[in-house]
Amino acid sequence: MKTYELFTPKKVGSIALKNRIVMAPMTRCRAIGNIPNELMAKYYNQRSSAGLIITEGTSPSPNGLGYARIPGIFNALQVEGWEKITKAVHKNGGKIIVQLMHSGRISHPLNMPKDAHIQAPSQVKAAGQMWTDSKGLQDFVVPNEMTFQDILHAKTEYISAAENALFAGFDGVELHSANGYLLEEFLSPVSNIRTDNYGGSIENRCRFVIEVASAVAQAIGKEKAGIRLSPYGVASDMPHYPEIDATYDYLSKELNKLDIAYIHLVDHSAMGAPAVPLEIKTLIRHNFKNTLILCGGYDKESAEEAIESGLTDLVAFARPFINNPDLVERFENNWPLSQEDLNMDLFYTADEKGYTDYPVHKS
Repeated sequence: MKTYELFTPKKVGSIALKNRIVMAPMTRCRAIGNIPNELMAKYYNQRSSAGLIITEGTSPSPNGLGYARIPGIFNALQVEGWEKITKAVHKNGGKIIVQLMHSGRISHPLNMPKDAHIQAPSQVKAAGQMWTDSKGLQDFVVPNEMTFQDILHAKTEYISAAENALFAGFDGVELHSANGYLLEEFLSPVSNIRTDNYGGSIENRCRFVIEVASAVAQAIGKEKAGIRLSPYGVASDMPHYPEIDATYDYLSKELNKLDIAYIHLVDHSAMGAPAVPLEIKTLIRHNFKNTLILCGGYDKESAEEAIESGLTDLVAFARPFINNPDLVERFENNWPLSQEDLNMDLFYTADEKGYTDYPVHKS
């Protein structure tokens, strides 16, 4: 009988995992008032057989709130809410990391407190619309270009949020530098048209990301810090540009120097986006000596193949975890995946339907 690497323990930085299956971050919009709650605790607890859970995108500050009902981790009530969730996951022997997501220009004033501001590297409006609970779909707005003071302040918000994560019992922190949110907005010459030290050259465009990663690693320990990247991704109006390979070549080398725990590389081609070329995955694998997590369209067999080939150390699964809360057990026992339909209309609603009501396998 075949022995699967997928089910073997693995250490990521200082975090000891019981298997190499990661539950990928997925926005689910159940945090009423931006505060994590009991329903969310149930959702994460149901899926805690994963070796590692990475939470949904969680804002480090009021300015970082984007979608309706996403959680934050910048005030005491939010930390309290998250603490219930980390305890529930740890009780089942799981490990959980918070993904810090400052949404940058991908936001709308109706989803934010009145004194918050939509910030981005430059005043470049994203194409598309954002859902708001009060007025439905609304066009994105032109963001405020961040001043040097804003950049410094945003860094302190990331540090504070990372420290809050440890208070809440998280095992680590992932910086969301993918999918067109603030950190990736700095990387791209399309969304970043600055002419100061944070724009122009590849080194300048990578500066903010590296500074935030370095500051968070120093604050909580590099062995508890990771980052998510999406080279060639087009989510949130991020067109391709000629220097993509060179940008991620430089960035991955600099992240390697920081000795952070992991890079999490996402490929959305399974959902119709352009594929991330194998060459860039291999390049990042070569440049970065610590753990690599790959995410995007894997099943049990292709995940095992990716680990055995040495291309990755862990594999993250997203949608299969929605309607298969017991995904790990199904993989281990060769049980079929759930036939319960994934209802996209319920992905981002406010209650338990399509969230915590998917059944486990009955053997």
